[in-house]
Amino acid sequence: MSTAVRTHTLADSATMIRRRLKHMLRYPAMTVQTIGMPVVFLLLFVYVFGGTLGNGLAGGGGREAYLNYVTPGIILMTTVGAATGTAISVAMDAAEGIVARFRTMAISRSSILIGHVVGTMVSIGISIVVVTVVALAIGFRPTAGPVEWIAAAGLLALFVFSLTWLAVALGLAAKNPEGASNLPLLLMLLPFFGSGFVPTDSMPAALRWFAEYQPFTPAIDTLRGLLMGDAIGTSGYQTITWSVCITLAGFLWSMKLFNRDPSR
Repeated sequence: MSTAVRTHTLADSATMIRRRLKHMLRYPAMTVQTIGMPVVFLLLFVYVFGGTLGNGLAGGGGREAYLNYVTPGIILMTTVGAATGTAISVAMDAAEGIVARFRTMAISRSSILIGHVVGTMVSIGISIVVVTVVALAIGFRPTAGPVEWIAAAGLLALFVFSLTWLAVALGLAAKNPEGASNLPLLLMLLPFFGSGFVPTDSMPAALRWFAEYQPFTPAIDTLRGLLMGDAIGTSGYQTITWSVCITLAGFLWSMKLFNRDPSR
């Protein structure tokens, strides 16, 4: 790829990113929901269920221990809500003919999808910061040092990147925005059927097997280990593997759908 082509692609991508961010400002309801729902879940599980669930953890500890346990799971749940918004946004562009219009313009075609991906990552980053600040305000006390915080941020960025590309593919695959809002529902359920809210060893055998071999459990375990100073074992490698595989699948699926003949 020549320097001129790369410059053209970067400039077009920057334009599409600005467009995505402006949409977030003009339609704040989705952004508020993306940030608000994880905060609601955090407060609900900590103050309603936290005392009982915290006493069931190894070593007990009640509500305070449960807050430290559940916060990483809530942070990962934040990424799923934003991914749903991305699928809807992509589907709206396709349904309203914006994508078809962009196809006729002298712009880099990849920049259209890059705008959605980067814009969503910015949105998720803001959501994660808000959830973390609320958790700290109500008593979350991570023991991570600077290196662990950097590693946690890198892990989240990689995992968010993978989910965002998958969300873009789901948005392109949907026939309309309503369908796009339903396709990511499975992703929203996965943190509940993982180690986000209770340890997997407390689950029935079949559910435990599923929980331990789905992508959110190693991601949550790794994030929890980095923030709370616990051993992460092989969960870090598993998270990286899942993230790379989901990114490749989402990217290739997105490009295939995006480049298909619109007349078909």
